[in-house]
Amino acid sequence: MIRNRDELVGSGDGENGDSGSADRIRGLALDCIEEAVSGTRPERVVREAVALGDDDVLSVAGETFDLGDYAEIVVLGGGKAAVGAAVALESVLGERIDRGAVVTDDADGGGALDRIAVREADHPVPSERGVEGARAVLELADSADEDTLVLAVVTGGGSALLPAPAEGVSLADLRRVTADLLDSGADIRDINAVRKHCSALKGGRLAERAGPARVVGLALSDVVGNDLGTIASGPLSPDETTFRDALGVLDRYGIDAPAAVRDRLDRGARGEVSETPKSGHPAFECVSVHVVADGLTALDAAVEVARERGFGASILSSRVRGEAREAAKTLAGVAEEVRASGNPLAPPAVVLSGGETTVTVRRGGSGGPNLEFALSWALDLDAPADAPIALAAVDTDGRDGGTDVAGALVDAGTVGGRIDADTARDALADNDALAPLADAGCAIRTGPTGTNVNDLRVLVVGDEREREA
Repeated sequence: MIRNRDELVGSGDGENGDSGSADRIRGLALDCIEEAVSGTRPERVVREAVALGDDDVLSVAGETFDLGDYAEIVVLGGGKAAVGAAVALESVLGERIDRGAVVTDDADGGGALDRIAVREADHPVPSERGVEGARAVLELADSADEDTLVLAVVTGGGSALLPAPAEGVSLADLRRVTADLLDSGADIRDINAVRKHCSALKGGRLAERAGPARVVGLALSDVVGNDLGTIASGPLSPDETTFRDALGVLDRYGIDAPAAVRDRLDRGARGEVSETPKSGHPAFECVSVHVVADGLTALDAAVEVARERGFGASILSSRVRGEAREAAKTLAGVAEEVRASGNPLAPPAVVLSGGETTVTVRRGGSGGPNLEFALSWALDLDAPADAPIALAAVDTDGRDGGTDVAGALVDAGTVGGRIDADTARDALADNDALAPLADAGCAIRTGPTGTNVNDLRVLVVGDEREREA
């Protein structure tokens, strides 16, 4: 999966040598990343969650459905993991699926499909292709009736990939307000509060459109805490935010929204536009959504790899959030503590974390949360350049921010060795972390992974006594 592994580690496979070996430390960090991503592939997790019995009873995460009760089965949805999820559903149901359409940013990433159409769109800023794909999904939802079983794929990235502008709002309006919100450092819940109220699909609107069909959602979560109202902007879930909340987000982050967006939100706050459906709305009476993979799924897979290699392993948190460069300083402190006192684990140790950090864009450089995290960690770490410590930080979808890399692999000698400290500081100030990390051979390149369960960080601290022996 990691395309430039030899550049990052050398020709070694990361499994040989003692637990203080630099190659082994770096190789283990990459092995943990690869297994974590593999463990959240939609083909795998959806196939584990969905089964069809001999009696024509479909089981979805423990919920059962007699297919004899339905005249047709429709698959719809979107997100970065949508194709893999669709492949898994076709492998279980085959010709029982009557129609379907999913929208993704990597149409070739999951394999061939016979019953479900794949529409390609763009992320993180919505495009006309996304509008067309969302239209196809809404048409399927509108055509469903009480005799239809709708299997809906809801995965990270769906907010941008399924734009569906509301009446009076153009795609250009959505693009501008989305880009400004992403650059502002706003968290995903605040961003989605605005997007939900400018959409014909988000914030439970898809559930409204699909009624009275029976709707079963399969979600891969890229959201801290797995809030169903936030994953892909909650197309199948009650929305507890309001038009007034959305206006508050624009004001809080100083967003100069397009006039059409501001006008719609103002009219909604005055009660002139109907609110998104809330808890208790009839639209959700026949809807259930199951999370089949999340950040903790990825972390658990990485723990197993570390322990198999003889390292102690612990999950620090799957819910780390806040400004990336500041969160990185905390993890630098954790690395120093492991090395100095053996807390929370004695070396050789792997400390794992995930979540969703953000970047407030102040300059026009190239980077993303994981690139800034890695560079800030390497700059802040207080340890000798030859200390056996490494950190891999990636976005599990393979694209960190607006870049074409997943993240970076750094160690105690990255800053002060391959990257000058002043260069690192300047890059962070310019939001340009990719440039020095790529020049130093630290960027991790995977291409699109076909899944998305948010950020993943693997901190490896080797045993210096073995290295010195």
